[in-house]
This record gives sequence, structure tokens and C-alpha cells, in this order.
Amino acid sequence: MTETILRLQGLKCPLPALRTRKALRKLRSGEIVVVECTDPLAAIDIPHLVQQTGDILELSEQTEAVLTFRIRKQ
Repeated sequence: MTETILRLQGLKCPLPALRTRKALRKLRSGEIVVVECTDPLAAIDIPHLVQQTGDILELSEQTEAVLTFRIRKQ
């Protein structure tokens, strides 16, 4: 199983969501993308994106200023 890590620290809305969407399009079913970002709006945008695409948000956490999302391609 492939796991892709997107380090998107420093990017502002809407770039984290757009780059996550682009990465998800390239994945096959069951593969995982881990998104690390610092934009506080990503806490809203990324879960909303996952809901739209039908993929699975396995993890959403914040440590210090970094938001981390683990998404499994449906």
C-alpha cells in the first residue's frame, strides 16, 4: 500500500485543498495521502473536500501549528 506525504506548510487557502484534491486524483483505491499544513482554514476545507470526493478521512489532528490529515482513497 502506497502512502504519499504532502508537506504544504506555509500555503494559504485554497492551495492546501486544491493540492490535496490533485494528489487524490492520482491515487488508486486503498492508497493513502497524508497532508501536513499550517493554514487554519484547512481544518474546514480538507474534511469538506473528503466528504465531496467520497474518500475516507482516517485521521485529523493538530500538533502545535501543524494540521495533519490522513486520507484513504475510496
